Order: sequence, then structure tokens, then C-alpha cells
Amino acid sequence: MVNFYDLTGPFIRLLDPELAHGFAIKGLKMGIVPRPTIFNDSVLESNHWGLKFRTPIGMAAGFDKNADVPDEVLAQGFGSVEIGSITPRPQPGNPKPRMFRLTRDRAVINRMGFNSQGMQTVAARLKERARSSHYPGVVGINLGKNKETEDAAADYVLGINAFADYADYLVVNVSSPNTPGLRALQDRDQLAELLSRCMEALKAIKPEGTPPLLLKIAPDLTDEDKQDIAGVVLELKIDGLITTNTTIERPDSLMDPQKSEIGGLSGVPLLRPSTEVLRQMYSLTEGKVPIVGVGGIVSGEDAYEKIRAGASLVQFYSAMIYKGPSLANTIAKDLAQLLKRDGYTNVSDAVGADHRARSS
Repeated sequence: MVNFYDLTGPFIRLLDPELAHGFAIKGLKMGIVPRPTIFNDSVLESNHWGLKFRTPIGMAAGFDKNADVPDEVLAQGFGSVEIGSITPRPQPGNPKPRMFRLTRDRAVINRMGFNSQGMQTVAARLKERARSSHYPGVVGINLGKNKETEDAAADYVLGINAFADYADYLVVNVSSPNTPGLRALQDRDQLAELLSRCMEALKAIKPEGTPPLLLKIAPDLTDEDKQDIAGVVLELKIDGLITTNTTIERPDSLMDPQKSEIGGLSGVPLLRPSTEVLRQMYSLTEGKVPIVGVGGIVSGEDAYEKIRAGASLVQFYSAMIYKGPSLANTIAKDLAQLLKRDGYTNVSDAVGADHRARSS
């Protein structure tokens, strides 16, 4: 059977990438994107933070920035969708053009700059969703800060207060390369203060049933940075890590003429470096902290590699630009086969398998 995106993808990719993204959101909202028959297999089911994940395959932040189509994304075969990044006040982001396809490299460079409709608009959308029946799945909220805000923690606290009632989990994003000074918040002292204030805000607004709080980190970290982040995460008992955001590095292997554009690189070239950071963070946190592996996934094999490196869950976004949203279903099927091939009865049993193999 011919895949819908196999027919439409070549035409969509003739459009400006950001315009194409807008059409994708509208197409999902209007229901003109076909829904696949969802692949289900108990080998893929897992529980984290009291949440049930039908499949570990999730949609990464950046696609549905403003909670326009969370249910429509879940209906494409994703087990979770991460909304955002959302800033407290609306902001337009960086000047256009700010998204670039590196087709020859199956990659993307973006310098969006946290373009967001703001928390009031997005919260109202999620409040309306909560009143109606919705597609089963996990919905996370990725929080950012406004560009001009000096007290970064204050913005994240505002986001927590706005979304604690609607988020299955919350993400503190301090790793986008497109907001000046943001990545400096990964410094040990600043990070400890930021996360402490976020945790206090969560406990104040939701004394019971607090949604888990995750931290999203960059791939461009020194060994000392990674050790410091792991130390803060363990000390404060942060619920989870997301590794990683986009990279400012430009591998020598890049071929596309647009490789010199400023911004964060995602897609296939990010697979190896992001998985290595994941592997290191799993070791540094002693396997005690669930990790969401992001970066470069285009296949079941890629997802499996991240799981064996230490990821409890995985996400992708850039690959959808080239293969369409039904890729989630395809990856799930292939991952299930790989798990069964290696004798696993559940995906959770494979998490960190490479580390155990090395130590045995």
C-alpha cells in the first residue's frame, strides 16, 4: 500500500520548511492526514512516573509548539507528545528564514528562538482539551523563558503554575542554542538554583500528585558539565533527563550547502553524539534516573540503540520531515521485532543493556 507521505512528501518539501510545518499542523487539525492502524504490542509497554506508555516512541518538542494537535499526533502512533517550548509571554522568535532542510544529510538546522503564542493561549487550549474526550497517550509540556527575561527561574515558575494541572510531565528546557544565555543555565550553581525554585513551585501548586519534572540538556557539554548536571539531578531528585537538544557543532561529514547556517542541528548527524551523551548520563546517574533519548532517530534500530545505551523512552521530530508522521508506527513495529529477537519480553528490560554487557 502506498504511504500517504510518499505521495505528498516530495511536494511538501518544495515549500519553505516553516511554511511546510504550518501546513502539516493544519492538515492534522483538519483531519486530512490519514491515521494509520496503530501498532500495539505488550513488549513496548512501560510505566514511568506512574504514567503508562503504550510505546516508548514519542514526538519531541518543537513540532506542536502551541498544543494545536496533541491528539492528532498521538493518533499517528506516538505514545507521547511533548508540547512547546512555551514561554510565559507571546514572542515571535528570531527573524525568518530560521529553519533549513539539509536534505543531503537528512538533517535540519533551526534558529527559531522560542517562537511561542504564550502560556495563556496554550493553557486555554489544554484546558478545553481536558474537558473533552481525547486520544489516549502521554502529553508533556516543555517550558522555556522569554528572551528578555533576566530572572530565568521566574519564567519557568510561571510556566509550572500555568501547566501543572494539564501536564502529564513538565520539562525545564535550558538547552536550546537559539536563546541568548540559556545554555549558561546548565552551569552547576545556576542549574541547582533554577531547579530548586521549580520544584518548590510544583510542590506549592500541586502538594499531591505532582507531575514529574524533567530536565532537557544540550549535547555540547564538557565532561565536567555532565558530571555537574548529574550531581544536581541526583541531589535534587529530579524525575528525569531528556538527552539531547540540537547541537551547535557541524560535523565534517555534512554535505548540504546550507550547513553553514547558524542554529541548532538535528537529524541523522546528531544520532551518534546525542547517544554518547545519553550513554554517559546513564552512567553518571547510575541508571537511577529515567532518560528520554532524542536525536537522530530514523529507524527501529536507532531507537533500540538509544534504549540499550540507557534510554527508557525515545523521541524524534526531524525524521518526520523526511518520512512523515506514520514513521512512529514503523519504528514501533521494528523495535518490537528487535526486542523479541534478543529475547526481551519487555522494553524496560533492555534499558541500559550495553552497560551490563560491558560489566559482565
